[in-house]
Amino acid sequence: MIKAMCLVQESQISNAQESAIRKEMENFSLNSFGEQIELDWIVVPKNSGFTAGDPSTSVLVSVRSNEILEKQRRTILLEELCEILIAETGLSSIEVVGTITDPTY
Repeated sequence: MIKAMCLVQESQISNAQESAIRKEMENFSLNSFGEQIELDWIVVPKNSGFTAGDPSTSVLVSVRSNEILEKQRRTILLEELCEILIAETGLSSIEVVGTITDPTY
């Protein structure tokens, strides 16, 4: 099982967008790592996440790989991962922050 997390602002992403993101991330995990994904969807309450005094528009997404990745493969996978959120939310590439970490043993 691939562990993953999305951190979003309350009301930033609709239920339909969340469902689409979950489906796309499941496909991403199966295609990239050959395993199902366990996605923790974390919602930051309104008035709790700020950037320069304004509500944050950023989304954070993190996936833990089941293998140690070479830099080139990690870069390709990060681009694919972030593109899922960009495509589903309409956010810009500077609003989506993605990480893919190596497994911990």
